[in-house]
Amino acid sequence: MHKERNHGSQAGPGGRLRRRRGSNEVPGEAVRENGDHLLVNDQNKYKSMLIRGYSSVWMIGGFAFIIYMGHLYICAVIVVLQIFMTKELFNLLRRDHENQQLPGFRLLNWHFFFTAMVYIYGRILSQSLVNTVTTDKFLYKLVGRFIKYHMVTCYFLYIAGFMWFILTLKKKMYKYQFGQYAWTHMIIILMVTQSAFTVANIFEGIFWFLLPASLIVVNDIAAYLFGFFFGRTPLIKLSPKKTWEGFIGASVTTIISAFLLANLFGRFQWLTCPRTDLSMDWLNCDPGPLFKPEYYTLPEWIPQWFPSREIVAMPVQWHALCLGLFASIIAPFGGFFASGFKRAFKIKDFGDSIPGHGGITDRMDCQMVMAVFAYIYHQSFVVPQNLSVEMILNQILMNLPFEDQLTLFTKLGQIIQEKRFAES
Repeated sequence: MHKERNHGSQAGPGGRLRRRRGSNEVPGEAVRENGDHLLVNDQNKYKSMLIRGYSSVWMIGGFAFIIYMGHLYICAVIVVLQIFMTKELFNLLRRDHENQQLPGFRLLNWHFFFTAMVYIYGRILSQSLVNTVTTDKFLYKLVGRFIKYHMVTCYFLYIAGFMWFILTLKKKMYKYQFGQYAWTHMIIILMVTQSAFTVANIFEGIFWFLLPASLIVVNDIAAYLFGFFFGRTPLIKLSPKKTWEGFIGASVTTIISAFLLANLFGRFQWLTCPRTDLSMDWLNCDPGPLFKPEYYTLPEWIPQWFPSREIVAMPVQWHALCLGLFASIIAPFGGFFASGFKRAFKIKDFGDSIPGHGGITDRMDCQMVMAVFAYIYHQSFVVPQNLSVEMILNQILMNLPFEDQLTLFTKLGQIIQEKRFAES
């Protein structure tokens, strides 16, 4: 019996087969063995490179313009990208037949998503929001109420969605509905949480958002070019066009670029100053020791023919090397994960919104991994530990007996009185 091979096709009125519109299935050649589908062997690689390059120029240009506009515009773009990525992932397991029998069910998924956004961004931006409205008493009270009841508001929004889900359960649709419920929560964890780290990096200083994001772009472009011209050895089966030559060449390029880009970005206060409110004023601040050049003596094992025994570098450039190492070795696994994910669902790309690149999720897979690491690294190894008065008092009360607390109180009083007398 003849078996129909074109599963993604339908018979037209004249008996001819026509492909389903909007099909995103993997073509046959995409599932061949690695050696048969390396980029260097792709017959249409120059046309693909032209389209990809044209899209990349527009994306990089738009990215630079948004950076120039400032913190709030960058955050707005992050939120927009997050929504589009969520839409691509929601559509991945969507079944039109089931959704037609469940009116409003898709709206429920977006309810959970926006509830998570209100919770995460409310916690991150609450202090900046307070700093913005301190001069207006009415807005200050309004924001104060929002912050005070923020958690309980988000909780009841989630509970309302939970009850909505239970009340819409329909016989013979339970499996699909619970699958969508779990899928929605996984998307929330992946999208909202990791995007929140990105926004947190932006308010610590655009530098801590721009440098990690730029390193991923550099690594992606370098891997593509090295693989395009020199790729011969397959790297991983999950992504057939990736080669060892592209991976190694991109790693070296990314680490060198990290050192150089950190020096370039560190020269601008607009990039290095943290934003403590939600205004769009120009920033002026003391860049701190991280962004001030220092002289370093090279070790003795450096060859004598090297032009100088000393180099001038900002301390932040050494931190940038760690970010470059992560961006070149660990972050690409976010792309490999996305490749395996797409193969599991037998799709070529998450979408087709960017010519030559696929969907927005295809471009942001490594960026999300990098954003989380950049935030954790910055908080762990860059930000100095700030001890508040409350923290110090808590340590005193927990670790000192009552008699020693009284002695400390008396001694502090004497020191303050002596300091006042000296100043007067």
